[in-house]
Amino acid sequence: MGAAAESSCQTGTVTSHDGTVIGYRRFGTGPGVVLMHGSMMSSHNFMRLGAALSGDFTVYLPDRRGRGMSDPYGPDFTLRHAAEDVRALMEQTGARNVFGLSAGAIPILRWALTCPEEHRIALYEPPLPVGDHSPVAWLARYEREMAQGRPGAALVTVAKGTNDDAWMIRMLPRAVLVPLMSLGMRAQARRPDGEVPLIDLIPTMRQEARLVLDATDLISAATTVRAEVLLLGGGRSARPFKDALGALHAAIPSAQRVELPRLGHLAADNGGRPELVAQRLRCFFHG
Repeated sequence: MGAAAESSCQTGTVTSHDGTVIGYRRFGTGPGVVLMHGSMMSSHNFMRLGAALSGDFTVYLPDRRGRGMSDPYGPDFTLRHAAEDVRALMEQTGARNVFGLSAGAIPILRWALTCPEEHRIALYEPPLPVGDHSPVAWLARYEREMAQGRPGAALVTVAKGTNDDAWMIRMLPRAVLVPLMSLGMRAQARRPDGEVPLIDLIPTMRQEARLVLDATDLISAATTVRAEVLLLGGGRSARPFKDALGALHAAIPSAQRVELPRLGHLAADNGGRPELVAQRLRCFFHG
């Protein structure tokens, strides 16, 4: 998982508009690129992607609010705050390139409504509402299971509700998945590898849902985006992700759309095929 990058990376922080501190890992050399992870992830999940880009770019891997090196969300967290975090990262690092996966792409898109034209923005399948589809239909059941003290069940609800492309999530029934997930969470929490434990990430899904709920009008607003935009998706990804990319492609004047065959929603993660995603990003960011 990018062991060489892990050993050479440094850490730093930026301060968002409301005073929230956002921590990041930094390594590589060249023009700056910020890589924003998705839900149930931290900066650690992009170590392989960052390593694949580090020969051409100075890579910044932030922990989004509520996890790892970054401050908590705060009581009044909204999409506006998350977009301000993106702005702080771009301005204070001097980066002109940014990539976001899934929910991590939503605040980037919100920031892109007013960002300078010289930036290059790559988005991988933001879970935006299109038509009658709700990307957060899982939220009510998740809240009940969290209130009952059943984080393993809540994790399964999120994984199934967000169209996780892992075969195990798709094929196995909840009665099998819940004990498996609970066992896996306990084992992962004991690993001293710098990865944020899943048990700490499960509660962040409330705020991830808030990002989606706040993004209801984001596709129609995207007609104002003037930066160069690359819309990436996987050939194996669920239909709602493809529909959202199609709507964004129609809305953003300068958008390019690329589908990566045989890849799924989490291709950029350490457990996916991040080197293939990096190939597309490298070409796009070099212009």
